Amino acid sequence: MSKGIKVFVILFLVMQACAPKEDIVFKGIKNVEVQVGSSNNPELLAKAYFHNPNAMGMKLKEIHVDVLVDGKLSAEVRQKMKLKISPRSDFMVPLQATLSLKELGLLDTIKNLLGGKKYEVQYIGFVRVAVHGITVKVPVKHREEMRIRL
Repeated sequence: MSKGIKVFVILFLVMQACAPKEDIVFKGIKNVEVQVGSSNNPELLAKAYFHNPNAMGMKLKEIHVDVLVDGKLSAEVRQKMKLKISPRSDFMVPLQATLSLKELGLLDTIKNLLGGKKYEVQYIGFVRVAVHGITVKVPVKHREEMRIRL
């Protein structure tokens, strides 16, 4: 084997040893609230729950989640962070996004919000965690019906 291939193999093995042995588990989204924000747009607040089954700690680096209301993109959660995740533990990530209900139609949206219509809300995306400098994407996919009322 040439020297370059040996170095590559050693680097590959070191990277594999640093990577998490098991995937982070997405457990769901809870404590979903809709509040009127400062710009009179509804603000979605929620908590995403995960479990780290690994024997090593990690750091949460990024949240990249789209919020769809009745199948239409209504908000994007893009947060950079440095949250420490303990080994073999559950952890929570706060989600906060301003809902843009323009896509749903202004008159229908006002009528439905005043009446407290039920909407299907989906969270689709990922969170990125780092272990010894190696990042891993953890998929987020959750759907629920909720009543949004102003």
